[in-house]
Amino acid sequence: MVLAHGIGGIRSAALPDFAMRFAAAGIAALTFDYRHLGSSEGEPRGLIDIRRQRVDYRAAIDLARRLDGIDPVRIALWGTSFGGGHVLAAAARDHRIAAAIIQNPFVDGPAAAAAAIRSAGRMHAYRLAWRAVRDTARARRGRDPIRVELAGPPGSLAMMTTPDAVAGFQSILPADPVGFEPAVPARIVLQMRADRPARRATLVACPLLVCVCEDDVIAPPQPAITVAEHAPRGQLRRYSIGHFDLFHSPWLDRVAEDQIAFLHRTLSGPTTTGGE
Repeated sequence: MVLAHGIGGIRSAALPDFAMRFAAAGIAALTFDYRHLGSSEGEPRGLIDIRRQRVDYRAAIDLARRLDGIDPVRIALWGTSFGGGHVLAAAARDHRIAAAIIQNPFVDGPAAAAAAIRSAGRMHAYRLAWRAVRDTARARRGRDPIRVELAGPPGSLAMMTTPDAVAGFQSILPADPVGFEPAVPARIVLQMRADRPARRATLVACPLLVCVCEDDVIAPPQPAITVAEHAPRGQLRRYSIGHFDLFHSPWLDRVAEDQIAFLHRTLSGPTTTGGE
């Protein structure tokens, strides 16, 4: 199992809670930091770039296939929030993947942008987009980035300003969050609004489990539900919780149990492989 984190996430935040449960169930789990984040190298710090992160994710998958004791035809993918889009992109591209899981996933940029406008208002969206445009222009001239907070209280200029955003982020960070960047280059805002990995759902040939938080106001649930419906082997689990609730008891145990059961069903039997 190769785990992909959400936006601005580092591997020491929340991922170990799932990885240890997978390992205890006999499923090896690999976590990693994207470049520019956590313990990985890369300047400027905190840079989030969708293309680069997906290259990093594919590199982690290739590494997992080469590890001693790992069956290369039983590689599964797992992604939370922003990482859910990375999982869809990777599984649609690589038909050797045996199974995939996405939870509280960000899979449709325009839908997420519309939800943000409903929550924070159009003026917030315009201010955020203008900061992103300025940061993109500065990057082209090799200048230091203009940053934006990942999470802020309602009314602030941050990427996420829902009432649960600040407390939610703080709740998943470890006591010593090495490499965590609370403010990131603003250019990612423009990339996110154009990113639509949900459109690749029909290309995901492996079994796909979609875990949806029905009260999620950060990653809208309906696009994820549509992914489960359109994926050839999609399965859907719905939970009446918010975006960050599945990282904490009692929901963490319930969601992990559902995912482990799915993995045991899909990875224990004969597995066929195809090309990329």
